[in-house]
Amino acid sequence: MSERGQFRRVAETGRRPVRLRVDGEAVEALDGDTVLVALLTAGRRLRDNEFERRPRAGFCLMGACQDCWIWRPDGGRVRACSTPVADGMDLLTRSPLEQWSIRAS
Repeated sequence: MSERGQFRRVAETGRRPVRLRVDGEAVEALDGDTVLVALLTAGRRLRDNEFERRPRAGFCLMGACQDCWIWRPDGGRVRACSTPVADGMDLLTRSPLEQWSIRAS
């Protein structure tokens, strides 16, 4: 586990490791973590702001504000603050539609 993250794990370190991919990179979390906890503990941003491309880390962290949506490669969205991690999960911090249009140019 990284020590460079915005979140630091201080307890419950004995849970089973879970491996997922975010933007093609491996991220390790612990069973029971949410996607948001996994990303912020691993030292990643949640996503970029749509308007200024500045890093975002979520806002309310409890599912009320709509700021933590990220995407699956098929275009479906997940709410990072309330979605538990799962082995093999594959996620994107930018909309696949946005990435597809960038690749097409």
